[in-house]
Amino acid sequence: MIWSRRRRGPAAPGLPLPGGCGERRHTLRTERLLLYTPRTQLDLVVCRAAGADPEAQRWLGWDDVGVTADEGVRDALVRLRPADAGVRPPLPGIARLLARPFEPAPGQAHVLVAVRRDDGRYAGCTELAPDTGEIGGWLAPHARGLGLGTELFRAAALLGHDHLGRDDVRAGYEPANTASERALRGAGFVTADGPPRHRLGNGRVIDARWLRHASPTPPRRCSGAPPAATAP
Repeated sequence: MIWSRRRRGPAAPGLPLPGGCGERRHTLRTERLLLYTPRTQLDLVVCRAAGADPEAQRWLGWDDVGVTADEGVRDALVRLRPADAGVRPPLPGIARLLARPFEPAPGQAHVLVAVRRDDGRYAGCTELAPDTGEIGGWLAPHARGLGLGTELFRAAALLGHDHLGRDDVRAGYEPANTASERALRGAGFVTADGPPRHRLGNGRVIDARWLRHASPTPPRRCSGAPPAATAP
């Protein structure tokens, strides 16, 4: 990871410059977000914290929120900017996490860290399951209510189409979660068939609605995509 050497501040947040795609790593940009495959374990921990608050967990329903269930730890993490973490670690253990690289593994979900381009803070995360093409995503509290969900899901669709070579990607949502539906439809997702019930990680069974996003152009694979499966 290469960091901008510009002076950090509201006008120059020290955005990461992760470069192009390669070795199962991807980089995307939207109007207000920079998204990239995690480079360190800190990237993953902060992204986990971004969706660990009670408001987000009402919809996400993770089976294990972990240490980020602690409000103080969670709030300190989601205030971070990636470039700040290596300069002045705000919590014990941050330097250790920063030093531990993240290595994408075959078969795991493709994860993209989202960073706000205006102030350089971690904004959230999106992920795509390689076997089903299903996407998920969440935003940190400071990034909600700004229309960034639409950009996040648009990036997830682009990851599937223009980086992983998928004809379409799918997303499920709970009918009461109108913010997610609005963001997905704003990103170009349309109604699709799918199972009417879904079990979250914590065991809660919810009503489910499904949407899909089809590639408007022939899908392609970038240099960071895993090799295409071949028939036996």
